[in-house]
Amino acid sequence: VQLQACGGGLVQAGGSLRPSCVASGRTFSRTTVGWFRQVPGKEREFVAALWRSGSNTYYTDSVKGRFTASRDTAKNTVYLQMNSLKPEDTAVYYCATGTRTILSEVRSASAYDYWGQGTLVTVSS
Repeated sequence: VQLQACGGGLVQAGGSLRPSCVASGRTFSRTTVGWFRQVPGKEREFVAALWRSGSNTYYTDSVKGRFTASRDTAKNTVYLQMNSLKPEDTAVYYCATGTRTILSEVRSASAYDYWGQGTLVTVSS
């Protein structure tokens, strides 16, 4: 299983980006997908989860109302639409896939079996 993430970049505060993640060897629609982010010196932080059933999603409080996770089943691709970006959103963003479905578990990086390589998002003030 390989996950290929892309779509990061440099944007001014208030702007938008839409990282994406393509999977090979696993069908996203059959798994839980997580988005995490990490800055140097800090632990990887949960951002969003997208459940395999339908379009149920969950977000960490700091991104609620600004970020939206979605999937394109035909392309086996997941997206993280990020709007109203803030400098504190600057991080390397990772996609991950796993089979856990309980909310308390999917917020933990340990719940995921496969990870993308990460894509850097930089938000300037």
